[in-house]
Amino acid sequence: MNITQQKIDQLNAIINVKISPADYQERVEKAIKEQAKKAKIPGFRPGMVPAAHIKKMYGKSILVDEINTLLSDTVNTYITDNKIEVLGQPLPKMDDSKEPNWDFNDEFEFEYELGLAPEFALSFTAKDKLPHYKIKVDKETLASRTKNLRKSYGKMTNPEVAAGDDVLFGELLQLAKDGSPYEGGFGNDKASIRLDLVADTKIKKSLIGLEKGAIVTLDLNKAFEGDATQLAKLLNVEEEAVNGLKSDFQFTVKNINRLEEADLTQEFFDKLFGPDTIKTEKEFEAKITEELESMMQQNAEQRLQNDLYKFGTEKVKLNLPDAFLKRWLIATNENLTAAEIDADYANFAQNLKWTLIENKIIKDNAIEIKYEDVFKAAKTRLDGQFRMYSPQALPEEQLAEYTVQFLQNKENANRIFDEVKAVKVFDYLKSVVTLDTKEIAYNKFLELA
Repeated sequence: MNITQQKIDQLNAIINVKISPADYQERVEKAIKEQAKKAKIPGFRPGMVPAAHIKKMYGKSILVDEINTLLSDTVNTYITDNKIEVLGQPLPKMDDSKEPNWDFNDEFEFEYELGLAPEFALSFTAKDKLPHYKIKVDKETLASRTKNLRKSYGKMTNPEVAAGDDVLFGELLQLAKDGSPYEGGFGNDKASIRLDLVADTKIKKSLIGLEKGAIVTLDLNKAFEGDATQLAKLLNVEEEAVNGLKSDFQFTVKNINRLEEADLTQEFFDKLFGPDTIKTEKEFEAKITEELESMMQQNAEQRLQNDLYKFGTEKVKLNLPDAFLKRWLIATNENLTAAEIDADYANFAQNLKWTLIENKIIKDNAIEIKYEDVFKAAKTRLDGQFRMYSPQALPEEQLAEYTVQFLQNKENANRIFDEVKAVKVFDYLKSVVTLDTKEIAYNKFLELA
């Protein structure tokens, strides 16, 4: 067997593989004999089918399979042994003039295109300056969080007159163009309209102040700005059924529900934080502020990671074998058209550039990603998921057992590995570049582009 590489340029190469009969005949004969042992053909006892008969019937397909396996193994071994850093996978180069006859004594010649990883240098230094936000709770966000908590522990009442955040219960009936009930139309005698979800300001205003027994006419589609999910829920039908819904509805108010906010009492504080942990409204406000800012800091860290990603991909100059990669994407994504791949290629290339930068940072700085790191990250992830359903933490041994099972799935293990890798890369970059700490109110943080 003879395998050679021809470098087209810094990003593209061709591998040429020549295979002689001596390279494949033995393995093909072996495959034919194994097939003969397993074959079930009328007229022959199991395991007694002559190899010559199998060769006559299936020999060419067996030859093709064995040559393809030999090619794959040979090309992959060549790439590994010669430490060629490739992007994607080798692509067979089609040449009708070299189409094989697939005879058992032929010499075969194949060519593969390679997309080569670019060589580039990293130059992150302390001169690189990025903002690192320290988010402070603004009054509006604190008030909103406090209101939600008080409502969570509040009590339900049934006022006579509807206010802004109430829920109206009643009967919805679709109307014809002349205002009469639409025969066979939509209807729901157990409909509930949450006033805080009504998007149209004018319609919402018309519903505030209604009393039990009131009857109003409204355009549901306009009220919820065509939100099919809300409309389907209101009418108790499938979402597809409300597409293009354009008619008025009669709504009869049967009841009004209002969730009253809990008073800021010791009982309320104890329910939230445990007995006697918080004793005053001032302490309550401080505790909520602390919890909010802790959660918001995660947003700030995510913002920093996004900024580092954008900064890094713009700072590091590298080229990709774009034409090859597009051909590879087409070859490996049967459900995507060339136009769709072209449209999304910029995002793909950006992510690939970052992956190359990540790998170089890991390699150049000898950053280790140990199994212990992956195990710890997976365990933390599972612990958070279990706590969503039960406040009671799982015993440590049981959680560890679940983590082992979780990581036995290759897809799960690879995903967590990539997450740990990303964290280590970002931690490294944060230790190299200069982080300019800036305090910012949460509502202003949300306005950042």
